[in-house]
Amino acid sequence: MKSVSNRNHYTFGLGTIGRDMLYTLVSMNIMFYLTDILQLSNSMLWWLTSILLAARIFDAINDPFMGVIVDNTRSRFGKFKPWIAIGAVLSGIFTTLMFTDFGLRGAPFLILFALTYLMWDLSFTANDISYWSMLPSLSMDQKEREKIGAFARICANIGLFAVVAGIVPATKFLGNLFGSMQMGYFSLAIMITIVMWGGQCITLFGVKELKGVFRKEEQTSLKDMFSVIFKNDQLLFTAIAMALFMIGYSTTTSFGLYFFKYAYGDVNMYSLFALVLGVSQIVALIVFPIFSKRFNRKTLYTAATVLVVLGYVIFFISPMNMLFIGTSGVLLFIGQAFIQLLMLMFLADTIEYGQWKLGKRNDSITLSLQPFINKMGAAIASGIVGATVIISGMSDANSAADMTPQGLLIMKTAMLILPLLFIVAGYLVYRWKYKIDSKMYQQMLQQLEARGDIKLDEGA
Repeated sequence: MKSVSNRNHYTFGLGTIGRDMLYTLVSMNIMFYLTDILQLSNSMLWWLTSILLAARIFDAINDPFMGVIVDNTRSRFGKFKPWIAIGAVLSGIFTTLMFTDFGLRGAPFLILFALTYLMWDLSFTANDISYWSMLPSLSMDQKEREKIGAFARICANIGLFAVVAGIVPATKFLGNLFGSMQMGYFSLAIMITIVMWGGQCITLFGVKELKGVFRKEEQTSLKDMFSVIFKNDQLLFTAIAMALFMIGYSTTTSFGLYFFKYAYGDVNMYSLFALVLGVSQIVALIVFPIFSKRFNRKTLYTAATVLVVLGYVIFFISPMNMLFIGTSGVLLFIGQAFIQLLMLMFLADTIEYGQWKLGKRNDSITLSLQPFINKMGAAIASGIVGATVIISGMSDANSAADMTPQGLLIMKTAMLILPLLFIVAGYLVYRWKYKIDSKMYQQMLQQLEARGDIKLDEGA
């Protein structure tokens, strides 16, 4: 079983590199592509901001329904892998289409973009829910889950920051090579899609799920779906805390290119800044298991939140100097790396809690709340960013010299103060309401085994 564990450790994690490259390209850069590459008018930008917000909210609401579909899937390949494959293929295709300039403007452009973006959202949902839903079926041990989850988050952050740090030089190089910045983004979308498909093949053919551990469940109805979410109090509180965190995190990261272009005054420094932050997050995830052995999750979450608060405060008051901005960024992203991994572990543990409390195991519905939360966070973040770009004057500016002090203050408030309030609120929800510690988790497993719901010996 050790060889299977090691195999899952790597093949599950490696699949996230391309996935997160693809997701980052769309979620963090689509607005910049529309405003600064296609240079659409303010009237169209208001419509597009509304479309992005509505589409992301719709798709987020749809996530638990996709969780029901995955939980009810019965195939020779299991319930997760078919949807991982289908979602990977389709989301790659729609990503490429989203960064294709068909020469349309006005209403035809808005309609085509809305349909393409919605289909991208739905297809990525199918992949995302089934992918992360598979994690709890790889191990029943909390520490083993943390190792698998930590490596997966490391790989995900490699993919994320490869795009964040590489988006400016890569699109400039490809744009010069193919004649326009639009073609630069289009070419990059194709390359990232290919990387995603390769990584997903590693997971599909490499991961081996636990066999004989879980009791076969009856089909899950839509009524059951609502029970799984709303009667599992620990899942609900985890989701609320996680949503508040992701709204803050997504809002800050979505302002990256805008900040360095219109506040710092040198968009090329964004890549260096992102590289430093990416290395900081990856190092944090690498050392997480070491800290996890010495400290409990509550202590780690508290310490991580303190780092995040310090990072935001320093960032807000610092001058336009990379020494201060870089230091604040390192503090922010080390803390955020710990929190993101802890949130995933909290969510995974609520699966056994739901099975213990409600008598039924629903991996996919439970884990569907992660993409639901990520998309809701990205939806609200896109609304905040879109409105801020217009209200602060960035949409009419060409460089930092065109920005007023009032406009810069509006941007920094939306980028730093609002996210800080959301993240602190999420931490308070966790401290007041979450109660699944290691002792309670082991007690739940023992009772589930006594009831015949799981067979721990089978997964040893």
